[in-house]
Amino acid sequence: MADLQAIRHTASHILAQAVKRLFPAAKLAIGPAIESGFYYDFDVETPFTGEDLEKITTEMKKIVKENLPLEQFDLEAAAALELVASWDEPYKLELAHEHADKGEVLSFYKQGDFTDLCAGPHVPRTGNAKHFKLLSATGAYWRGDSSKKMLQRIYGTAFPTKDELESYLTAQEEARKRDHNKIGRELEYFTTVDMIGQGLPILLPKGTVVTRVLRRFVEDEEEKRGYLQTMTPLMAKRELYKVSGHWDHYRDGMFVLGDPDKFEDPQEEIFALRPMTCPFQFMAYLNKQRSYRDLPLRYNETSTLFRNESSGEMHGLIRVRQFTISEGHLACTPDQLEAEFNDCVSLAKYMLETVGLDEDVSYRFSKWDPNNTEKYIGDAAQWEAVQNTMRTILDDIGIDYTEEDGEAAFYGPKLDIQIRNVFGKEDTLITIQIDFLLAERFGMTYVDSDGSKKYPYVIHRTSIGCYERTLALLIEKYAGALPTWLAPEQVRVLPISDRHQTRAGEILSVLRENGIRATADNRAEKIGYKIREAQNEKLPYMLLVGDKEVEDGSVSVRHRTAGDTGAQSLDDFLAKVKTEIATRAKY
Repeated sequence: MADLQAIRHTASHILAQAVKRLFPAAKLAIGPAIESGFYYDFDVETPFTGEDLEKITTEMKKIVKENLPLEQFDLEAAAALELVASWDEPYKLELAHEHADKGEVLSFYKQGDFTDLCAGPHVPRTGNAKHFKLLSATGAYWRGDSSKKMLQRIYGTAFPTKDELESYLTAQEEARKRDHNKIGRELEYFTTVDMIGQGLPILLPKGTVVTRVLRRFVEDEEEKRGYLQTMTPLMAKRELYKVSGHWDHYRDGMFVLGDPDKFEDPQEEIFALRPMTCPFQFMAYLNKQRSYRDLPLRYNETSTLFRNESSGEMHGLIRVRQFTISEGHLACTPDQLEAEFNDCVSLAKYMLETVGLDEDVSYRFSKWDPNNTEKYIGDAAQWEAVQNTMRTILDDIGIDYTEEDGEAAFYGPKLDIQIRNVFGKEDTLITIQIDFLLAERFGMTYVDSDGSKKYPYVIHRTSIGCYERTLALLIEKYAGALPTWLAPEQVRVLPISDRHQTRAGEILSVLRENGIRATADNRAEKIGYKIREAQNEKLPYMLLVGDKEVEDGSVSVRHRTAGDTGAQSLDDFLAKVKTEIATRAKY
């Protein structure tokens, strides 16, 4: 059976050939195979419509039926540039120059009247890539750079067999039902407004309640573990970021305030919104001289951060431009490093287990890229030494991890705890990083037992990550039916008729006095309608109050999954639900 990547890569070429047949003026950019399928970027005058995708699909099927052979050939740099220049394809010419300037031989693939600059792999004939489906069209900047032109990206997927394709499409349909971007809006957890901007969601009351519960849980747990909480500014002068290295290594990802022409003018006072909290907490460390007896020093902060993500990356609550994170920085001696790192991993695992995401994550040891050293501060010897230290720590902890070059922070390697959303897109949820460079940059020292001044190691870490992203993943994990301890509304009291409203009000008061998030539905609606609405809102519990309940002081309990569980005393119900909340039961 043909290799999946080769099938998908060939499907992307079939897509490009079909678009060129139907839209001859379209300019081709890139079209790789990706984990979920393939895509191709095009420069066209108007965005592709659903009708366009149907036409392109029909043309692709024709190309598949033609069963064209894919023929690979190589050209030396000069001949390759001459060929690509004859196509009138500026994006291809830019790519060709990048390879030719390095003296490389360029690879091409030809199928019928269509030839593309490509290293492969591909299947032998277009007929081998017949099980495909175009999924969507969206905007995407050329080379992912928001300063460059917005192109049109068509996404698709392809599989070796029809059954595999249909199985994937069915799974995607099920995923759409759990998509936080859909049910999070339907259940009124959050909304977005064009006038405010992309990647700037508004958390509605329900979403705010959940993040508040998570935040209090995290802050209380961190306090138990010896963290000291800070509250630092949302912005700082350019000079702070120059010391930390963010100005030189991360400025494209920052929101800098003021005139761009004056960003480097030393006479101008330039501010930027913070993309992370570390340099601010370093200033807290520097508030006074530290001794080895003060270490480890653990700072935490519930930090609102700002990152200038490209518009094509925005997705609901998962990828945003303003977010709040459970951030922390620990200063420790070399002898304390392993124990402190281990404790950070333990805290992250505890958080994941408590919210129910622990079985959905994987661990990645993110290292520097020795072939692209300009991205980082420090030298090769320093990086290798610290990466070897971190590998030893991870092995001692017993984590099952993979290694990835080029994913480290610019100041040190990190453990990334990765998670996928319902569509299989992977993101980082939690990071724990070893920083061996910034303490020296900031002059952060401690007086050791021998009286000498030394630089501490710094661990940058999050414990539950970004609250917005965590909320999105929880909505998808539980399909909106959050565990009782997290549910924005835990109990709804449903009087069966108007004469039961007084008792319903008394019950509501008792619930709220006991810390239960509850409401009463006193509308003049039939009880069946009230139950259905509460059920659709995925509330954990409903308490029905009728004549019998008023008479004997009971409540009729209905659970969102178990249905009617019968009548019981209010005290018994309270004891049960309070235990469920206190133990943070997942279901």
